[in-house]
Amino acid sequence: MNILIEPISALIWDTKYRYRWQGKVLDQNISDTWQRVAKAIAAAEKTPAERQYWQAAFYRILENFQFLPGGRIQAGAGTKQKVTLFNCFVMDIKEDSLSGIFEALKEGALTLQQGGGVGYDFSVLRPEGDQVKKTGVAAAGPVAFMHIWDSMCKVLLSTGARRGAMMGVLRCDHPDILQFVEAKRDAQALRHFNVSVMVSDAFMQAVKDDAEWPLIFPIKEKISDAEIINCQWGDALEKIPCRVYKRIKARALWEKIIRSAYDYAEPGVLFSDTINRSNNLWYREHINATNPCAEIPLPAYGACNLGSLNLTQFVIAPFSSQAKMNWQGITDTVRIATRFLDNVIDVARFPLKIQQQMVQGARRIGLGFTGLGDALVMLGLQYGSEKAAAVASEIMRCIAKATWEASIQLAEEKGKFPFYENKYLDGEFVQTLDQTLRNEIAKYGIRNSHHNTVAPTGTTSLLANNISNGIEPIFNAEYERHVRGEKDEILTLRVRDYAYRLWREQHADNSLPPAWIDASQLTPAEHLRMQKAVQPYIDNAISKTINLPKDFPFENLADVYTNAYTLGLKGCTIFRPNPITGSVLEACCGTSPA
Repeated sequence: MNILIEPISALIWDTKYRYRWQGKVLDQNISDTWQRVAKAIAAAEKTPAERQYWQAAFYRILENFQFLPGGRIQAGAGTKQKVTLFNCFVMDIKEDSLSGIFEALKEGALTLQQGGGVGYDFSVLRPEGDQVKKTGVAAAGPVAFMHIWDSMCKVLLSTGARRGAMMGVLRCDHPDILQFVEAKRDAQALRHFNVSVMVSDAFMQAVKDDAEWPLIFPIKEKISDAEIINCQWGDALEKIPCRVYKRIKARALWEKIIRSAYDYAEPGVLFSDTINRSNNLWYREHINATNPCAEIPLPAYGACNLGSLNLTQFVIAPFSSQAKMNWQGITDTVRIATRFLDNVIDVARFPLKIQQQMVQGARRIGLGFTGLGDALVMLGLQYGSEKAAAVASEIMRCIAKATWEASIQLAEEKGKFPFYENKYLDGEFVQTLDQTLRNEIAKYGIRNSHHNTVAPTGTTSLLANNISNGIEPIFNAEYERHVRGEKDEILTLRVRDYAYRLWREQHADNSLPPAWIDASQLTPAEHLRMQKAVQPYIDNAISKTINLPKDFPFENLADVYTNAYTLGLKGCTIFRPNPITGSVLEACCGTSPA
């Protein structure tokens, strides 16, 4: 399968990943791209013999789309282009001042210019109307400054810079939270942002108790007659004094968040305490934001280093009674892919020096899978069922085990990550590992602080002949996909799902595989079941969207978010067709069972 079968796959390769330089086409075919990437990433090895050996190994897992590195890696590795190999970064607004804001804007621009998406915690900015002591004028507030970031991103795109997404996060107790929740109600506003509310355990308890909820902001000096509470804020690991601006009903805010998501698919919700409790670097960082698709919670200046196994390439005898996963193949590929992603850290360019320091200090990687929906139907399992969830769980367990084992071996060979301390073994997630792994970490350390994720893999899944993306179900057998062309124009292509095409090659009739189910037929509970099945083995997070029909009852949506929290997930995002956001995918008629 080393050819680009689907027209959209050839288009994606040609416009996004094919290497051209100064008018010359240097990648003549997809094999040239794989060879270029393999050679560039193998350059991190010590000797010519080791570089040659690992180049061949990296090429083997790239071939036939078995392993799909992040898009920035495929586009930039081994080229002369001044681009980053990391898909996304979380950035920092160091202080609530005009100079701090515009320094952060500059850093964001430099990162976007090199192809990296950016995520921000805008909670550091004081609420709208607050008095600015130095000037005596009223503060504009976080949402107003987000519009400046949005305009900056738009201007960069007009210059031909690579398309980079942005994530804006605000705490659920920031005084401007109500304005933030509705910030994208305008179809023209903040189009380059995804937005998410960072929700705490305390807030979820207040919702449950129908209690009042304080909206707060840190103070630097005492204010007479102001109510003060101590609370964790920003990067501080200890609580600091915060002024209570007002109190609102927690359920009213919760309903407003859910209503906005129902009406126009944003904001998403991130569960702050769940994220930070399970953070492997709990002893040195507090996480306040994620990358734009939320699969990697990150500290300021941390980065996503992503790669995914294409599960469709590890199904033996698809659609037959003997269909099964190639477990040894998965394990072998993961071991090589772990080294690949670790090497990326050493060969990559960084837009900012501080990003390099944070990335090389933690050596985070995010290895996961894509094509789950297709792989399940090829195995004869219906997405969302108990049996499918059990297999998804076993797949992720296998990937995680092999990743951690490989990272320990790399630590023994190359050294542990610089931010490693013995306290690492006391982390909540690390405590769930097999005792044998924990003993080996105690002996050798570990090369990477974090290891596994499930990314959305939208474009790279299209490249791999349109496999179902990430953890998501199959969208439809055939559908229309809107993609952005080389000149920023929107192109609409009719595409076929990978498993559907494979089935049709074996069956001349218009039938669908027996286990066929697509996104339109699933309940929110079935979506959550699949996400819950793999979360215990993932130390980063999961990019997952719960697609809802247009007529889904609003009163049932609160249960979806509450269940996501109760199940221990790190976030929840829904999408219901609406006139504000439109849709990237549109089903074609006559391709799903009645």
